[in-house]
Amino acid sequence: MTITYPVHDGLYVNVTNRCPDHCTFCIRNEGDGAYGSGSLWLEREPSADEIVDAIFANDLSQYKELVFCGYGEPLERLDTVKEVIEKVKARAPGLPVRINTNGLADRIAGRPTAKELAGLADAVSISLNAPDAATYQHYCRSDFGRAAYDAVLAYARDCMQYIPSVTLTVLDLLTPAQIEECRAVAASIGAKFRVRAYEA
Repeated sequence: MTITYPVHDGLYVNVTNRCPDHCTFCIRNEGDGAYGSGSLWLEREPSADEIVDAIFANDLSQYKELVFCGYGEPLERLDTVKEVIEKVKARAPGLPVRINTNGLADRIAGRPTAKELAGLADAVSISLNAPDAATYQHYCRSDFGRAAYDAVLAYARDCMQYIPSVTLTVLDLLTPAQIEECRAVAASIGAKFRVRAYEA
């Protein structure tokens, strides 16, 4: 069961296969793993202690950050992620922690959640993926329907209050005009912006 795997200079953490989005471009549609990892399809969801043990089985001095990003939305397991980060920071306080998320944690949990990551997450990367609700639903096919897009934006705004670095991202499968619209959305809330390369 693959819980951690290296990507460039980060150690990535795979905690769940659950996700409320069913994106047409999701890497999960293409295979069992990523960046040379073992299968990221989990036999079961690992406990917080199992995740911590898997993290510290690595030489953390090799990595510039710990990234929660696997074959699922990590904040489906918000409480577990918080517990893991607390334990990691107690033993490796200098290791920055980033969460890659679809931004739907509030919808998943049924409550505002960004504040709960204050002092834990050093950065969040939120998949905006579209300049409007219709385009978002076309590509992301969220269980929450078109309401998902506004939920992502609301979550991003909340994160700006509690997390030092907030980045909205899109894939380069959008048109240049759509990408510029997304860039403007990020600027409107003061977030960073990044275009990710789509790897088919």
